[in-house]
Amino acid sequence: MRAHEAGALHADGYRGPTWLQQPVDVNALAPTLWARTVGRSAAGVLTVGGVAVTDLAERFGTPAYVVDEEDFRARAVEFRTTYAEIFGDLCGGADVYYAGKAFLCTEIARWVRDDGLGLDVCTGGELAVAIRAGMPPERIGVHGNNKSRAELEAALDYGVGRIVVDSFAEIDRLAEVARRRERPAPVLIRVTVGVEAHTHEFIATAHEDQKFGFSLATGDAAEAVRRVLAHGPHLRLLGLHSHIGSQIFDTSGFEVSARRVLRLHAQVAVEHGLELPELDLGGGFGIAYTSEHDPMPPTHLAADMAEIVERECRAGGVGIPRISIEPGRAIAGPSTFTLYEVGTVKQVRLDGGATRAYLSVDGGMSDNIRPALYDADYSCALASRASTAAPALSRVVGKHCESGDIVVKDEFLPADVAPGDLLAVPGTGAYCRALSSQYNHTPRPPVVAVRDGAARVLVRRETIEDLLALDAG
Repeated sequence: MRAHEAGALHADGYRGPTWLQQPVDVNALAPTLWARTVGRSAAGVLTVGGVAVTDLAERFGTPAYVVDEEDFRARAVEFRTTYAEIFGDLCGGADVYYAGKAFLCTEIARWVRDDGLGLDVCTGGELAVAIRAGMPPERIGVHGNNKSRAELEAALDYGVGRIVVDSFAEIDRLAEVARRRERPAPVLIRVTVGVEAHTHEFIATAHEDQKFGFSLATGDAAEAVRRVLAHGPHLRLLGLHSHIGSQIFDTSGFEVSARRVLRLHAQVAVEHGLELPELDLGGGFGIAYTSEHDPMPPTHLAADMAEIVERECRAGGVGIPRISIEPGRAIAGPSTFTLYEVGTVKQVRLDGGATRAYLSVDGGMSDNIRPALYDADYSCALASRASTAAPALSRVVGKHCESGDIVVKDEFLPADVAPGDLLAVPGTGAYCRALSSQYNHTPRPPVVAVRDGAARVLVRRETIEDLLALDAG
């Protein structure tokens, strides 16, 4: 049951959540929350890639998503090289697929291409971006629980390396498309393993009562294998796929998931005489949105997963298939912050005598829906200057006509934050621009990449003219 956010305002003596500690230095930046080139200048202005955010605001306006290109690409390469090395002796390496749904544009797809990762797409639009960027087809995976015939045709025509089937209807639909195209479709079967990851109920995707995949418990997964194989030359079964959720901070769920999906992997070898060459264990690795979060580094994740896979394959008496993973937000998320300008400041007295500063910024739920959608927490920092004021319990809210339009629920910010100041919210690289909207007819912000003292636009800011151009009236 989800409580209305206003309820927290009336607790006696409310001082924020228990994990939120009042800072000794209100200007300090927690390294786990920010991209690697983010810091402060001698004057206290936030910088990224050697560029001051005040300069970015002047040049590109606010709000704006600001990507640390060095950080994004370093994270991508770290995942690729770490998994390749740790799984090298087990199965010749492992493949890493960047989740296009986290954030995708043409330039991001080019970074993914050039840095040697695969790209996971789940709509025809995402596939079109991948094609435009020149992504090698064999490194593209296509997800989705309701792929249209046109999307399947586009995937086969481009020659993608894998299509993850999600329903019996899709198996038949894909086989028919492949037959007409006279081109075999490479298939993974998405398996629902009955594991609820330690995450928000809306983003835990491996329990039974949800739309994705074939259930192991009901036998649907085994039946899906039989139906794919029955389509003979038109469908080429590569392996199984399992994804247990998102924003996950340990590998315990992967252990149970791997055990169960490898049991089916071994069953296929016995019943059909076919040792499947691939296994995708999904991902959804967590990132630090606030000081509460403590994500595992890729080396620990890879080592733990390799140990799990080796042990379970040995126990099942099967060879180790080629492993692939999907880090999800772990690449895009920490690399980006959103830059806002404060427009209005209100002091609100809470029951128990505490006060909270309400800082209204020029964006909100149209550029970051996650706090309203998932009750997600974010952190925040004063970005345009240093402050000697005491820390004050603050709430950053947006400009939209909704009481739930909250960007940062609780944060200690300098008591002297005023209209015209810039605020930066870290960890907004995943599922913020991707889930953005034009609510209240608000044009979406630009995406600006910064590296080595230079900034450039990856996705331009929408304009009022853009909004009106779609209005056929």
